[in-house]
Amino acid sequence: MRILLINPPHPAIGSRIPREQLPPLGLLSIGGPLIDAGHDVELIDAEFGPMRIADIVAQARARRPDVVMLGHSGSTAGHPVVCALTCALRAALPDVWIVYGGVFPTYHWRDILGEEPQIDIIVRGEGEETAPRLMAALDTGRPLLAVRGIAFRDKGVVIGTPPAAIIADLDSCRVGWELIDHARYSYWGGKRAVVVQFSRGCPHPCTYCGQRGFWTRFRHRDPKKFAAEIARLHREHGVEVINFADENPSASRKAWRAFLEALIAEKVELILVGSTRADDIVRDADILHLYKQAGFERFLMGMENTDEATLRLIRKGGGTAKDREAIRLLRRHDILSMATWVVGFEEETDRDLFRGLRQLLSYDPDQIQTLYVTPHRWTPYFRVAGARRVIQTDQRRWDYKHQVLATRHMPPWRLIAWVKFIEAVVQLRPRALKRYIAHRDRKLRHGIRWYYRMGRRVWFHEIWNYVFRDRRVRNGPDLIAFWGAPQDGEEQAMHVPRREYLLRAPTRRASV
Repeated sequence: MRILLINPPHPAIGSRIPREQLPPLGLLSIGGPLIDAGHDVELIDAEFGPMRIADIVAQARARRPDVVMLGHSGSTAGHPVVCALTCALRAALPDVWIVYGGVFPTYHWRDILGEEPQIDIIVRGEGEETAPRLMAALDTGRPLLAVRGIAFRDKGVVIGTPPAAIIADLDSCRVGWELIDHARYSYWGGKRAVVVQFSRGCPHPCTYCGQRGFWTRFRHRDPKKFAAEIARLHREHGVEVINFADENPSASRKAWRAFLEALIAEKVELILVGSTRADDIVRDADILHLYKQAGFERFLMGMENTDEATLRLIRKGGGTAKDREAIRLLRRHDILSMATWVVGFEEETDRDLFRGLRQLLSYDPDQIQTLYVTPHRWTPYFRVAGARRVIQTDQRRWDYKHQVLATRHMPPWRLIAWVKFIEAVVQLRPRALKRYIAHRDRKLRHGIRWYYRMGRRVWFHEIWNYVFRDRRVRNGPDLIAFWGAPQDGEEQAMHVPRREYLLRAPTRRASV
């Protein structure tokens, strides 16, 4: 079959501000198995430009696909764009199958298939094994009911088949790197870059995380095979920067150390950036030299908050002492630290934010990323926050960079003022500026300066958007009224229940 993968243009600040693009790993991960199954697969990456919908449709028509598959890593905020694009694709290609995947449609499949008649099928959960099975069914006319891990309409009824099994061997599904021109993708200041995954899932029970349940269980690739693939990307395609998409790649110390040693043995000069937990950094204090030898230059650590009570509320684990120690250890080994700090918890006051600023200054991170509380319907935290008022009803703004829920003690204008003030104080403090001007490591100095350039543009862009573009509502619905009933009972997208069943929901729309 002729299959067209489309990476839709995304409205998030992170997609528009840097003027650098990373490859769409999710679609490439689907593309590899589809190519190996004998299909003719092409990719349109509409993030470049970004492309207008009319131009995407024109390119799609020229390729005459049998199936169009769409997905996006930031799929909650990107969903409205997918809806508009698929409507245009349906009008131009009335006979094509339109298949949609990603985290948001995995959980909102009932709503989407009930409200968007142009979308035929949703792939729920991991797609590397499900997509080839689905294509085989479409190609041969076999019943879709036999394909696990999808949702579709049958005579006006929305049907979800039983969840597909998790992919036990991540090395069995290769990434379709041949679908992209590596020269188009860059990060870290114009350096050729890719996104990779060593592992999927996370063993920690954080209640707000929208990714943990999607992957269902922590698994990792073979350390030596993964290191060899990264080395090949460098040698054959000139890749300089490896951006890890893992939530917690270092969860297994044994496997992670084996990967670091395997990559060091490959003797390739790379820049590695990724995310992990502060307690993993503290745990690995005795092997952080291997992190540096392998090429790590920055770790983003999801500290989320500096208040112990808030950390207990969201079941983050760890603690402020380990957060501070992790930053100190990374600096000792010349690895940059980025601290994520989440604001917008309901009971926050001016005093809480001031205390948080003082705590951040005591941590002394190299970089900071401030985010807003953004509950997802399939997470346990959604139930906790269900009665809170929504002040941002534009789904395109549910990207962690906009305040979406009201706080009890603070109007939105004062919260964003605090956020911008805290960002400025942390990034412009004397210690940070000294590193910006004269860090002893030239490569790290380049990374620091690149992030400052991006951060400056984002800082002003967010203020401009708040004042002139974003529209908030005063008396919005509560969170459950806005999104629907909690789905934390379905959080594990890939879990195969002992008793197989069909999930059925009536729809207002006719079958496509």
